[in-house]
Amino acid sequence: MKRNSLKYILITGLIAGSLTSCTKKLNLLPTNDVTAEQVYSSPEGYKQAFAKVYAAYALTGNTGPAGNGDVQGIDEGTSDFFRLMWCAQELPTDEAVVGWGDVGLPDFHSMTWSSSNLFLTGLYYRCMYQITLANDFIRQSSDAKLSSRGITGADADKVHQYVAEARFLRAYQYSILMDLFGNPPFVTENDALGGALPKQISRKDLFTYIEGELKAIDGSLADARTNEYGRADKAAAWALLARIYLNAEVYTGTANYAAAVTYSKKVIDAGYSLVSDYTKLMRADNNLNKNEFILTINYDGLHTQSYGGATFMTHAPVGGSMPAADYGISGGWAGLRTTKAFVNLFPGGASSADKRAQFYTDGQNIDINTISSFTDGYAISKFKDVKINGAPPQSLDYADMDLPIFRLAEQYLIYAEATTRGGGGDAALALSYVNKLRARAYQSATTGQLTALTTDLLLDERGRELYWEGFRRTDLIRYKKFVEATYLWPFKGGSKDGKGVESFRTVYPLPSADVTANPNLKQNTGY
Repeated sequence: MKRNSLKYILITGLIAGSLTSCTKKLNLLPTNDVTAEQVYSSPEGYKQAFAKVYAAYALTGNTGPAGNGDVQGIDEGTSDFFRLMWCAQELPTDEAVVGWGDVGLPDFHSMTWSSSNLFLTGLYYRCMYQITLANDFIRQSSDAKLSSRGITGADADKVHQYVAEARFLRAYQYSILMDLFGNPPFVTENDALGGALPKQISRKDLFTYIEGELKAIDGSLADARTNEYGRADKAAAWALLARIYLNAEVYTGTANYAAAVTYSKKVIDAGYSLVSDYTKLMRADNNLNKNEFILTINYDGLHTQSYGGATFMTHAPVGGSMPAADYGISGGWAGLRTTKAFVNLFPGGASSADKRAQFYTDGQNIDINTISSFTDGYAISKFKDVKINGAPPQSLDYADMDLPIFRLAEQYLIYAEATTRGGGGDAALALSYVNKLRARAYQSATTGQLTALTTDLLLDERGRELYWEGFRRTDLIRYKKFVEATYLWPFKGGSKDGKGVESFRTVYPLPSADVTANPNLKQNTGY
């Protein structure tokens, strides 16, 4: 993606020096003729440009929910980062089905996607767009640039911290590309905008780059739990390291569970705590859950209006006889449900004593005969855009709820799995972490407690704890249950009863348009 000028300025309400784009107060105005030299001419300009690097996670364009999207060639409503990532991570799994027939969407269930799939193309370019934003900010923030613009002292120190966060956000986006696409194009601030076509990087080399970046910025990021809500700190970098180390064998061919133990433990020891009620995790004012949330994408029903992110997660699962008002919305989109295989992860199914089993069953069939019928498959009631006390949100059309990128529960489960796989952690401590999650789930210190851990049990526990948060495809691949016939769910591979598919589908294809346009890119095997 090539840009010769910065085409937008983020207008923020700045209170006491706070970067409030990350605390849910922002608007975007197009300024098509503004150059980078103008934007970066002052400390305030740097703060506004930096805010856009974060804002692109919650917004899809410059003018609101539709009309001037960041990513062209795809409907702006579906071009949101979380929505696209969610579809790629959840729809090909046992956790989710969608009834809509948009071209390319049913391909996730049938596992027949191609290199021209519009949703995969949109996700690929969304990730590259957000990398481009981070690269440009980093490029404009060199010591030489700051000095030439008269930005020194405390102002320069702030920019240096912004750079560390931009590097984190870039590493996070590269981790998404590494996981989903394997071998993407690779650009940094050292590659000039509009210069040579990007070179391709191997999945293994990209892992090494991400690992190195996250370790390099550790000393420049804010200490854990000291940054503004919604901004990255040391704990966010440790959490991402723990996540990629858990999957290191998939990405590089060599496991590194010891490092997953080390970095998950660093997060766990940083002072986070579980929210007492799992059913209140995903609510309109869940910024109050910041003791469990390590890093979030922040939404605001008045100021970050789009049809992706939290708006998607609160509207798309509501249909049938579900009362829209209970979910803080004016009406549901009647799309998303789950499969019987996922319901059965809970002892007792939808009637489980495990409070994480948030299913809506009235008028819903547990069996799916027709994917396009909303009443086939239980609905999920985990995401409600009402406040924790039951009060309504600011808007019934656009959500206030924030979506966690990292939360403490995942780190407990990483530590437990990496320890169980031989990573050298404390087995008793690992068990205690899982039992903390289960104590919350059962609202009991005794009911549901485990006496030992196995890797298969932990896969199920990850499903029960983290479902619909964008993990399932990656987890099933790590467990060799994604493409294989050893674990089936309804409509896996396009078969009502499920079937195994080709092994190459553990990695998505690079978009055919990009491969055609860039001779440096080699398509992933099988596509």
